[in-house]
Amino acid sequence: MAGRYGAAAQPGATRTGFASDRHPFGPGDGLWLGGVEIPGAPRLHGHSDGDVALHAAAGALLGAAALGDLGELYPADERTPRGSASTAFVRDVVDRLAAAGWRPASLDLTIRAARPRLAPHTPAMRDAVAALLGLDAARVSVKTSTGNLSGDAGAGRVVEAEAVATIASTGRGSAA
Repeated sequence: MAGRYGAAAQPGATRTGFASDRHPFGPGDGLWLGGVEIPGAPRLHGHSDGDVALHAAAGALLGAAALGDLGELYPADERTPRGSASTAFVRDVVDRLAAAGWRPASLDLTIRAARPRLAPHTPAMRDAVAALLGLDAARVSVKTSTGNLSGDAGAGRVVEAEAVATIASTGRGSAA
């Protein structure tokens, strides 16, 4: 059966998806971004670990394959355990892609936050995301911005992330 929007995984096909996410800072520490813990930084408020970078990446992958959205798969209620690791969401999304005949091909990720300083962590984030997606690190881009002191991200109240994902047909699996 075709996926939610009827997008079949034709041999040689590629598709692109976009997603964004944002979370405010919450109580406590233990900030997770791009599958990496940033020591000494305040955690993001959310039902899961709040990793906006992985949420955006997973959402972009799901969108590319027309497989729904993150909130449908992992609702912020009793069906999804509080504090769930976003790495588990991404692994599940990659498995869903494979079952539908798709695989991640590349990912471009931008994280916007005035705090904490993220640039020193981007290589580790790129490597972590690439490993989760089963990609060579050269196929993953992780960039950071301070938000140029504009909006909630620039004021240091939230962390935002945007992702563009490209997926490619595996030539097998059910239609997506």
